[in-house]
Amino acid sequence: MKDYILEQLSALTSIPSPSGYTGRITDYVSEQLNSLGYQAKLSNKGNVSVILGGTGNPLVLSAHLDTLGAMVRKIKDNGHLRPTTIGGHQWDTCDGENCTVHTRDGRIYTGVVLNTEPSVHVADKKKAKTESHMEILLDENVSSKKGVKKLGIQNGDFIAMDPRTVITKSGYIKSRFLDDKLSAAILLGLAKEIKEESLSLNRKVTLLFTTYEEVGHGACVLPSDTEEIVSVDMGCIGDGLECDEHMVSICSKDSNGPYNYDTTSTLINLAKEHALNYAVDIYPHYGSDTAAALKSGYDIRHGLIGPGVYASHNYERSHIDGVMNTYKLLKAFICNPASNNN
Repeated sequence: MKDYILEQLSALTSIPSPSGYTGRITDYVSEQLNSLGYQAKLSNKGNVSVILGGTGNPLVLSAHLDTLGAMVRKIKDNGHLRPTTIGGHQWDTCDGENCTVHTRDGRIYTGVVLNTEPSVHVADKKKAKTESHMEILLDENVSSKKGVKKLGIQNGDFIAMDPRTVITKSGYIKSRFLDDKLSAAILLGLAKEIKEESLSLNRKVTLLFTTYEEVGHGACVLPSDTEEIVSVDMGCIGDGLECDEHMVSICSKDSNGPYNYDTTSTLINLAKEHALNYAVDIYPHYGSDTAAALKSGYDIRHGLIGPGVYASHNYERSHIDGVMNTYKLLKAFICNPASNNN
């Protein structure tokens, strides 16, 4: 299963999908689920859902397919593009990054993200790496606003950063957008094993792949019978936290408050029972798809887990150990009778 998950990760990261531009990746995920023998459904807003099976105490496992990104805000007179941010984008991590611009009529152009004063040999003073001081230089022979428009580029076109996905022999996984394509790949692996091994589920389990998580309204619509949701996202790594790249993170509180006591306790107890490498942490600057569901009025229990990811919203890094610890915890959660909170 490890190899399948990594194959799916590479496929997912190769498909640009900033929030609002997710049609290609939802088509891909739907095709993968259907090829396994499921019946994937696409919602009006673009979320993909599939029922894995089981009866009783309906549970949703969610991961998001959308990523950080940008959009063309203005075409400058010199032919450079001024961007606007999509999601919690950090421009200082993208200075010098390659990117692609996607037009409304389907054309794709490559480019590079640079500060407006990128040369140390020219600039008297470096500009701050904020949105207003960043621009995209197209890899096209254009030097005017008119020339750019002739390419079919207009305001509102999407800009996607190159993921640069690398999987090392030692098991490290490096890429942009491990948040949250790594967990989406884990859920695809779970769907594959359930179908091929005919695993017995302890409840009705639905997978939900959302498309607007990075802008706050990914899981705002759930199956009407949902009683519990666990967001499968990334675990953060940093000062004051116990999680590392080899662990599955169980989040007990984020910026929206504490997660459900019973759901979180069940996840912790299962991690102990199955001798998994795990950490319980608090993420004060974090929000997940569960917040969108709760703010939409659903009366549900909620939890959050995910593999440890270093340098979130940057060029991120995780490890296959953290992936498999997350996978094993999810499998225990939906197959172990003791984790059914009826």
